[in-house]
Amino acid sequence: MADPQDLAAFASTFAHIKEVREKAIHHTRLARQYAVERRELMQGLLDQGVTQADIARELGVTRQAIQKMMAC
Repeated sequence: MADPQDLAAFASTFAHIKEVREKAIHHTRLARQYAVERRELMQGLLDQGVTQADIARELGVTRQAIQKMMAC
């Protein structure tokens, strides 16, 4: 265990950890926004009569994956 007085020697590492954490939080927020947008786009297709199977085929995923995306 490092002596608390010696933690100053790790200041740049702590700064880097904080920077990486902020980036991760930012990317998580973006991922949530994109998930909402994706769901809205797919719902628009469904409202126009496109089936989940059709969407799945076009996106190269399973119908179950589409169901999960729509449920979130």
